[in-house]
Amino acid sequence: MTAGFRWHPEARLFDGAGGEVRPSSAGGSVVADTAEGLAQVIGLPTFRLGALDQPAPVPGPGPQFETLTSGSTGSPRRILRSQGSWVASFRVNAGFGVGPGARVAVLGRLVHSLALYGAIEGLHLGAQVHLLDALRPDRQRKALADKGISHLYATPAQLRLLASGPGICPDLRLVLVGGSKLDPALREAVRSMAPSARLREFYGAAEASFITLADEETPETSVGKPYPGVEILTDPSGEVWVKSPYLFSGYAGDAGSARWRDGWLSVGEIGRMEDGFLYLHGRAGRMVTVADQNVFPEEIESLIETMPGVTRAAVLPVRDALRGSVLVALVQGDPAAEAGIMVDLRARLGALKSPKALIWLQDWPVLPSGKTDLRALEARLTWPV
Repeated sequence: MTAGFRWHPEARLFDGAGGEVRPSSAGGSVVADTAEGLAQVIGLPTFRLGALDQPAPVPGPGPQFETLTSGSTGSPRRILRSQGSWVASFRVNAGFGVGPGARVAVLGRLVHSLALYGAIEGLHLGAQVHLLDALRPDRQRKALADKGISHLYATPAQLRLLASGPGICPDLRLVLVGGSKLDPALREAVRSMAPSARLREFYGAAEASFITLADEETPETSVGKPYPGVEILTDPSGEVWVKSPYLFSGYAGDAGSARWRDGWLSVGEIGRMEDGFLYLHGRAGRMVTVADQNVFPEEIESLIETMPGVTRAAVLPVRDALRGSVLVALVQGDPAAEAGIMVDLRARLGALKSPKALIWLQDWPVLPSGKTDLRALEARLTWPV
């Protein structure tokens, strides 16, 4: 039988208030996404944290569980995976020092896969695990320092809030980042906050778990080399396919967007492999045709977010009678930087791919996962302005 999750004898779990939560057998297979809920399900053959209004997971042939996707379009989907698919990567990440003596923190709610992964990995390998999602970012940062946290799992959106305040986290040794790439300004802010920490960015998906891992040697525009145990190929259209021990079993409710082909999985990303590194262009579902040329908004968003005065960016298409579509960028940050940004974009992208306008928003809509809510932005977009 495939190995399942365990509570290591040296593992300890703490909630945001600093209270220790011990293993418990109370509750069923569907529990709240809290420290108490997590303490109830480690060791169960089937479970889900959160989505309490959804049907309970159906027991399978081996230990399994459900978690949720956190994409930027559509409602989160329940996905089913074997517990062994995560245990396999726990063995790899033990090489990062996750284990007895380590103090692990997660910032997000356990209903999202990155936070759930970090918490279960820490308990499985014998670390202290601190769940900080209930705290404000300034209090999270203070908790990291006060509790001597050594390993942190976070998204760029969470790090952006965390790194904006004063104080350093001297004991932090590893920051494992998932969700999207760090822009240079945020990378420097994290280094200032945690001067002794290594930054390790991974590209992955709830359906695939780890796909690539980036470090200091990774080219700036790449998402890294294949994570240990992962095979990557791109087909003639540029679609990225992966095969690994970490893939999910399937969707537990409505059909999702991931596709299988002869044991290989695609989540719809378009990219290329070059010198062993993976470079992503964007999701096939977001690709836009402008004057008969394919354009990926994610590439332009990443570029804009590296520019002075920008905190967040989203690039959306609007209909155009001449070109089919043109692009507009919604931006959070300092509107005084607009003239320089537009000049830089036109110089680097050309007239075709460069957004026709910047629309500044300070109340940025986000999903519970911290990712940009693209549908909310689309609903607020009016063009021409």
